[in-house]
Amino acid sequence: MKLIVSKIWKKLPQWLRLRIIRATQHKFTASVVAIIKNENGEVLLLEHLLRPASGWGLPGGFLMPYEQPEDGIRRELREETGLELSNVKHLRTRVLRRHVEILFTARSAGEGHVGSNEILQVRWFAIEEIPPELNADQQSLIREVFRGKV
Repeated sequence: MKLIVSKIWKKLPQWLRLRIIRATQHKFTASVVAIIKNENGEVLLLEHLLRPASGWGLPGGFLMPYEQPEDGIRRELREETGLELSNVKHLRTRVLRRHVEILFTARSAGEGHVGSNEILQVRWFAIEEIPPELNADQQSLIREVFRGKV
């Protein structure tokens, strides 16, 4: 039986095989997030209009189709703050339910400005000044990076 299925599968046009695979697999969303330091040793946080609870969070957003992750985080930061990134490094990739999150560390300089309707404020924080209502997971990630544990 397996041999017959294999022969049929191989004879199907590529577009049909792809459509069958996509129809039978769970869908994921993918986003990029960055822990960004400046020359003063501060971390960049954005106050998001749509974020539940605190509103404050790390910069990032969803990837566009065919967009490479590093290009995506550079685009998101430019769109939301006008800032450019340097020294971009992949930190880790993790799966949260049906969401793939690609985390980076990077450096930037300047104050930045609100460049998106989704953002209320752009601000650099000293580690000890991070808003306590910031998501605990993001607080932990920031502290790991700043302590050099990752």
